[in-house]
Amino acid sequence: MLPYLYLAVAIIAEVIATSALKASNGFTVLVPSLITVLGYVVALFFLSMTLKYFPVGIAYAIWSGAGIILISLVGWTVFKQSLDLAAIMGLGLMISGIIVINLFSKSTHI
Repeated sequence: MLPYLYLAVAIIAEVIATSALKASNGFTVLVPSLITVLGYVVALFFLSMTLKYFPVGIAYAIWSGAGIILISLVGWTVFKQSLDLAAIMGLGLMISGIIVINLFSKSTHI
């Protein structure tokens, strides 16, 4: 379970960093800029810890896919950005892909 904890921390840190990146206004606002840098450092550190247990392609697919899904939800709820039907369908396919990898791939069974 430890690799999944590492991966969850990496995903959450990446979502926080990307949200702060939007708020940093091109790194012109200090606090969001610092949160962005720190968040990405934490995300990459914990992603690297995950790579001790999972193949890089699988770990990166889950990390990036979950990050895209979550940051899309943040963009929709916090930044009031719209998602059209194609975007929602694509995000649904990503969710399906992550589920398939975790349920059926032997690469994630430790």
